[in-house]
Amino acid sequence: MELAFLHPLYEHQGPWASVYVDLSQHTEDTPHERELTAAAVARELAAQGADDATCRAVREALDGLRHSTDPHGRALFARAGEVILDPPLARSPQGGTEAHWAPLPHVAPLLELAGEDPVCVVAYIDRKGADFELRSALGSRDAGSVTGRQWPVHRTSTVDWSERHFQLRVENTWEHNAAEIADALAVCQEETGADLLILVGDDRERRAVHERMPKRLQDRIVEAAHGAGSRLLDGDVERLRDEHVRSRARDDLDRFLAARAPDGEGRTAAAEGVPALIEAAREHRIDELLIIPDGPDTHREVWIGEDADQVAMRRTELKTLGEQNSWSARADDALLRSAVMTGAPAISVTPALPQDAADDAPVGGLGALLRWR
Repeated sequence: MELAFLHPLYEHQGPWASVYVDLSQHTEDTPHERELTAAAVARELAAQGADDATCRAVREALDGLRHSTDPHGRALFARAGEVILDPPLARSPQGGTEAHWAPLPHVAPLLELAGEDPVCVVAYIDRKGADFELRSALGSRDAGSVTGRQWPVHRTSTVDWSERHFQLRVENTWEHNAAEIADALAVCQEETGADLLILVGDDRERRAVHERMPKRLQDRIVEAAHGAGSRLLDGDVERLRDEHVRSRARDDLDRFLAARAPDGEGRTAAAEGVPALIEAAREHRIDELLIIPDGPDTHREVWIGEDADQVAMRRTELKTLGEQNSWSARADDALLRSAVMTGAPAISVTPALPQDAADDAPVGGLGALLRWR
């Protein structure tokens, strides 16, 4: 998950209200129930020590969602009487609406609630062209089309020598159209930022387009075993999305496990456990952060200063580093702040972990690939 969109949260000092609201229910009583939820969240934040202005801003923002048709939910991050960021969620919070008041915004849940639901472009391909459909957590919409050469596109049944020239023209038409579709699909991916490209059509047409896609997009492409003219159901797309998420998480976890192995000088390209990650964060060495959101060390107490690289296991360490102001924070949120401010992505590796794979998991649920050993 690229974290650049979280940058506004670290341009201001806290404390912060972090709210994850469930908007998945849509009934006749929903507006009234959401009004009650808004009031309850404001009371909960006040009980945790939030100032009146921030409680009021959160309540007003939640009141504004009474008639929202969001299918899953919304996250709200507020401070000093202002909601700074309110990204939509791709999944509903499992425990329902929750609220936190802390020195740092509690962004770790976004890795699973907002970060692992790939936006897809589905390309319905035939020999004459393709239609593109954008699928995301918010629904589906038309994403354009491409029309190639229209004739000739079908072979004849004869093998007479007089037909060889016609057959060659058919082959040339197919190849030309596949290239046109691949070019248009690459442009569509760039414009939409799609994480996954799903090719639908007959085997030959899918393969012809797949082979002509740019190398940079090859790991984003999957082929759906549906014939020309078929339309993917929501369940088909959801299954392919889940497979893609697991595959990406597994790839990142495999790279982490390989980086654990020391080189000839005993150095590794990975770190795990809170103390080692704090050291890497202070040195701006985190290249990618790997998190198991419910890992035992994610909520471990660390100490932070005003800047992202001011993080330590003990408060006295920050004073030694020259930081006069310090606050207690969760380890996952402190490390995510560091990742955001140094341009490192983060991923939940939970989808890649089998039930009995404790040895494959980063220690305590927190690990990182490093920028240098």
